[in-house]
Amino acid sequence: MKNKFMLSLISAFALSLAVQSVYAVELKIGVVKPDEILQSAPQADAARKILEKEFATRDRDLVAAQQALKELQDRLAKDGAIMSESESERINRDIANKTRELKRDMTTFQEDINFRRNEEMGKVQKLIGEALVTVAEENGYDLVLANVPYASSKADISNLVIELLKK
Repeated sequence: MKNKFMLSLISAFALSLAVQSVYAVELKIGVVKPDEILQSAPQADAARKILEKEFATRDRDLVAAQQALKELQDRLAKDGAIMSESESERINRDIANKTRELKRDMTTFQEDINFRRNEEMGKVQKLIGEALVTVAEENGYDLVLANVPYASSKADISNLVIELLKK
């Protein structure tokens, strides 16, 4: 009697598991390639152009300073043997000072560019995220994944996001 009861209980449990799997919910899953979206988004191109315009003058100034330093070094290398000792020392000091100044300016420039790039790309990534949510909601996706090792082309919704960003 006890064995029959246990067998009935185990059978009922197994049957309930089978019934639960029949009622499993299907999920609509999409996949995106964030790098592809970022490369194709017109907002990312606009951000790059803004940064280029914003930093063009400073970049030209740094290139000019590098050229002036090189000319000073070339002058010392070419005419150093015939210069007076005091003039040679003065040019060496100028070279050392300009080199130090140039390194400092280049470091500051790079830090400023990185900071602004992060600001601008943060705005673009926010827009991409909003577009992704809109596409997912409009097309009934339950889950959207990024950077997966493999996904079929019918699961990839990157182009839909790009098209929305272009509007």
